[in-house]
Amino acid sequence: MKVDSMPIKKETELNFKKLMEIFVPDDSLLLLMHGSPDPDAIASAMTLREIIQRTKGLSKSAFVSTEPLIRQQNIEFVSCLRLGIQLASQVNFDSYRVIAILDAQPSFFDKELKVIKPHIVFDHHPREGQWQAPLEDIRPDYGALSSILTEYLLCSRVKIPRNLHTALLYGIKTDTDNFNRSAIIEDISAYTYHAKYANMQFIRRIELNQTPDRFLKYYNYAYHHMNNFRGRRVCFLGNVESADVCVQVADFYLRLIGTYYVVVAGIIGDRLIIIFRGDGYRQDCGAIAQRAFGWIGKGGGHRSAARMEVSLDLLRDNVGDDLSQRNVERFLFRSLRREPKTDHAKD
Repeated sequence: MKVDSMPIKKETELNFKKLMEIFVPDDSLLLLMHGSPDPDAIASAMTLREIIQRTKGLSKSAFVSTEPLIRQQNIEFVSCLRLGIQLASQVNFDSYRVIAILDAQPSFFDKELKVIKPHIVFDHHPREGQWQAPLEDIRPDYGALSSILTEYLLCSRVKIPRNLHTALLYGIKTDTDNFNRSAIIEDISAYTYHAKYANMQFIRRIELNQTPDRFLKYYNYAYHHMNNFRGRRVCFLGNVESADVCVQVADFYLRLIGTYYVVVAGIIGDRLIIIFRGDGYRQDCGAIAQRAFGWIGKGGGHRSAARMEVSLDLLRDNVGDDLSQRNVERFLFRSLRREPKTDHAKD
């Protein structure tokens, strides 16, 4: 099917029918996002709510995340769109009939949230763990979940407000890093479609304001402690205020001449966060992350970007309860040197 010159996959059409069957008139919907939500997750949640609000009607709905917004750009993005995102710890999940997970999967969640049985799961990361939902749409070939939800939005044939065009375009833009990361023709089609209607001045304003002054100390620390070996840069920043610190430092160092992948780690609360950024050409960040840390942590990613999380309890077990700069760096290097597993059964 084609809508407004944008092709819609048969898979989307069939799943859209399932989506409509899940809801009843004036239903209640909780839109759950993992971690500190990024523009792709937020735009996708906005889209699902808009579809259901316009087609079935909603008596109530809630945007929910497991962590607060941290990145300044995302805070401004949400503020300008006048969205309220609540923390999962402060929400009664039982008061919503339908639960949808956006840009994540049930296996991504910790502790009490693991028992949640979602009705809908939309994601573009590789499938992880054992779980089921009445409607599952997992497409790891897509660069952004916003591109997938664009297809659902067009299937619904509802009138799309400008702020939603803007949010979806920004979601695609950020998750594909302006198409410098993995993307397919469907991402390009969705971006081109929204570009006709989006508020590009709004997006430019947000993009110009990225780094808080207080982050400069982390860039300085990385300058003095970054390890560089044949284009591979690895750094442990110690205790940091948010995962976004690691993301921004990794993104910056990837731009240095001769660099083809960067690993930046930091301790946040009870976890070691490890961020991977690559050029997407020589190495596969998602594969490196799983090979190096999949045995002890959880996470994943794509060819040019990935993230892993390791609990401090498990980390201490592997570094002799010593979380010094030198010891954690040794752990990172030792893990990154792990050999790929071979399937001897096929030999």
